[in-house]
Amino acid sequence: MDYAVVTEGLTRRFGKLVAVDHLDLHIRTGELYGFLGPNGAGKSTTLRMLCGILEPTEGQGSVLGIDLIREPERVKSSIGYMSQKFSLYDDLTAEENLTFYARVYMVPRQDRARRVAQMVRLADLTGQETKRAAYLSGGYRQRLALACALVHGPRLLFLDEPTAGVDPVSRRNFWGLIRRLVEEGITAVVTTHYMDEAELCDTLGFIYQGQLIAQGTPASIKGETFRKPVVEIETDDLRRATDLLAEWPAVEDVTRVGLRLHLVLADERGAPEEVVAYLKRHGLAVEWAHEVEPSVEDLFVSFVDKERKARLREQLRAV
Repeated sequence: MDYAVVTEGLTRRFGKLVAVDHLDLHIRTGELYGFLGPNGAGKSTTLRMLCGILEPTEGQGSVLGIDLIREPERVKSSIGYMSQKFSLYDDLTAEENLTFYARVYMVPRQDRARRVAQMVRLADLTGQETKRAAYLSGGYRQRLALACALVHGPRLLFLDEPTAGVDPVSRRNFWGLIRRLVEEGITAVVTTHYMDEAELCDTLGFIYQGQLIAQGTPASIKGETFRKPVVEIETDDLRRATDLLAEWPAVEDVTRVGLRLHLVLADERGAPEEVVAYLKRHGLAVEWAHEVEPSVEDLFVSFVDKERKARLREQLRAV
């Protein structure tokens, strides 16, 4: 199988802090890979190492067949990278930003104008070319930053929380563009903490405290890794039902979603009927109760909770 990214034991320490802890990755060429994790989990640090920006403390890896340790500068010139803060020059126009990055990435002089025009069309920036980046809306700035990362035609694209602070419509349009790029053969690696975005990825890597705690397609993780039933209910008193269920050991997690309650049961043999019976014993009528497919958020919360409890047990044993 052809891999765009391979790492073995990739580690990064900052003093005593282990930001990334012996990470083993195999990202296939032509896929959309999503790194999912809370703030501080190690997502951005991992991306910076894969981009050749940050030197690993331990381990090894290759990006597009290029050794991360020996040839980081070659890695930088071969990939596209879009950071969280959109590395744009506010005093330059959209077209001038694209031209600047074309020169930085050493796009041949005779090809620059064509590549810039192509990126304007790709990112739907027509009509915005002469506006300074500082005066573009969040959605246009986002697409311009992506176009700048693509202007030299890389085969691998790294996107670090690219939709943070962007409105929902712009987020949806942006992901449509990313999917189109992947269908055209580009490999994309995206970090995010938006659960709905994670559902759009071909493969997910759940990262927590610098470690990869689960990996696979959304469907395989749901079907093979996550065994706990997920139940949704409607009841006449959502607030009281939430309080009762939160205190019940048979429920691992309860959240309100609109006019329903979304429950993750602690026992894989649990069933909606047990939830209904429990609430009825406490005087609450349940209008509707069904088992539903777990969401990516259910998976992540469960994995993190399991990992947190395991580490706590290790700490207690060490005392």
